[in-house]
Amino acid sequence: MKGNLCTEVTFELDFSFGAILGAIAIAWAISLDAFVCSFAYGSKGIKIPIKSAWIINLICSGVIGLALFAGSIIRQYIPYGFAEAISFAILFILGIAKLLDSITISIIRKHSAINKEIKFSLLNFKFILNLYANPEQADIDGSKILSMPEAVSLALALSLDGLAVGLGAAIGNANILIVFISTLIADMIALLAGAFLGNKAGKKIPFNLSWLCGALLISLAFSQFL
Repeated sequence: MKGNLCTEVTFELDFSFGAILGAIAIAWAISLDAFVCSFAYGSKGIKIPIKSAWIINLICSGVIGLALFAGSIIRQYIPYGFAEAISFAILFILGIAKLLDSITISIIRKHSAINKEIKFSLLNFKFILNLYANPEQADIDGSKILSMPEAVSLALALSLDGLAVGLGAAIGNANILIVFISTLIADMIALLAGAFLGNKAGKKIPFNLSWLCGALLISLAFSQFL
């Protein structure tokens, strides 16, 4: 008689106050990029239709959901202490990267000629740099409306950070259900609020929250050991 080759996968969700607060912090850290982008679009008069906002939200949240699910499975095959170390490394490294990203964006904005000299592309890095430095470039057809295909491209770019954060958070035993639900809510609020506030600003403002996202991720990394 053949043995059962199926491995039972179980999920233990922590609903303590600290776990819930951490899950919400992860969601908002991920959503900061969406807020900054939508704010910049609004300040340049680029509208984000509700359908495009939903596409961005669903793609970003879907990618994070897959990363959370994968991380929660991987965690079950990793010793507890080692899982914490992996989670710390992912969140800490990404946090440092976001801080460096903030510096890079500031340099690009001060020296616009740098944009024209970038000739390489690595994991969409060139595209993302141009996107954050000059957000109006996301409006490829110049229609002043972020179309659905353009929203898909933006969502894929924004999802790169969420993929790593979701994986690291789940390996670190974050409450994947609350992170996923919080991300769905936070992303939509960030997109709509950013576009509204950007439109009210009426002009391009050098608004950069990458440093805050980086600081949050580094804080979350160290919280693994509390």
